[in-house]
Amino acid sequence: MRDSDTPVVAGHSEEPVSLVADTERASRRPDGILPIWLRKLVIAVVAIFFFILALELLKKGAKPLGPFLTDTLGIANATNTLGFGWLVAYGVLSGSPVAAIALSFFDQQVITDVQTFSMITGSRLGASFIVLFVGFLYFLRGHKRGASIAIGVLCLVVTASIYLPAMAVGYWMLTGGLFDRFRLNSGSQLTGILDVIYDPILGRVEAWFGRMPWLIFFVGIGVLLSSFSLLDRALPEMNAERSAFQRIGRLVYRPMAMFVLGMAVTSVTLSVSVSLSILVPLSAKGFIRRENMLPYIMGANITTFIDTLFAALVMSGPAAFTIVLVEMVSVAIISLIVLLLFYRLYERAVIALLDYIMRDNRTLGAFVAVMLVTPVILLFWR
Repeated sequence: MRDSDTPVVAGHSEEPVSLVADTERASRRPDGILPIWLRKLVIAVVAIFFFILALELLKKGAKPLGPFLTDTLGIANATNTLGFGWLVAYGVLSGSPVAAIALSFFDQQVITDVQTFSMITGSRLGASFIVLFVGFLYFLRGHKRGASIAIGVLCLVVTASIYLPAMAVGYWMLTGGLFDRFRLNSGSQLTGILDVIYDPILGRVEAWFGRMPWLIFFVGIGVLLSSFSLLDRALPEMNAERSAFQRIGRLVYRPMAMFVLGMAVTSVTLSVSVSLSILVPLSAKGFIRRENMLPYIMGANITTFIDTLFAALVMSGPAAFTIVLVEMVSVAIISLIVLLLFYRLYERAVIALLDYIMRDNRTLGAFVAVMLVTPVILLFWR
């Protein structure tokens, strides 16, 4: 006997409308076709396939662009490549694709190891700009400027204050051959497997662009950006409003714990832009204070090189792997020195600079202008 208050679907058995609607919605769910984990696994495999294809395309198209970099843009030293990597990262709003582009130029001997090192550094400086962009969007949605745009400024200041000293350490390591004995060989078996898979595709692409081989490079950039987009869909979602970030409690007051957390989150997302952008809604909603974010940003800026290490092995082998490893180690050394020796002094200095930049629209505009003009000056520095 049914409840008299429950509606019945006309012309059918006495089944509640809500149950019918739920059944129809369930049948339309894509989750009913494949489990979420399996769909993400398939997407991840496809993303990796296209990521490696993009690296191979970049290698093929990099050499014809050599005269454009050296003659047209006049890139002749590490300062120029620092500005070039910085600007290109602004354009694509990400550092990882630019780091892969730097490795492709190195593979084709368009730029030297030191220039590759500085271009990768520039890509990371430019990648922090996306956090400022996300903060600006939050500001437009009605959040306070100090809790949205300020986080982007903070990421840029912390990244620059760590990476620029790390450049000096990395330059000493790279030119001194400190890591030469630790070069990791990618192995002829891996190279042979990749050749079997990708050579037919590359041959077809070369036939299409035979008279304009430099276009292969830009096709590679498109494939690379698409592969990163697919990889973002395959990775675990980091939602600041529903994740464990809300429950970190006393963890935010322990610099080393936040440092490790930043490394861990970026290792999972494989994108410093994603892991740092999470800070914007966390700050806007009051879950975390800005001074507690500094060690998190430092940690994120280290493990962001994981995908670049993989790209170095696939694309250019041991020499490129050494460049990326030196980059990673030098940033880690400067970060640990700050955290272990004079973190409170560093924290006060960074927050004071942040307060000065954010005090009014004039100083904020001047800061943004400096961040936009600086890489242009570096690019054409002689």
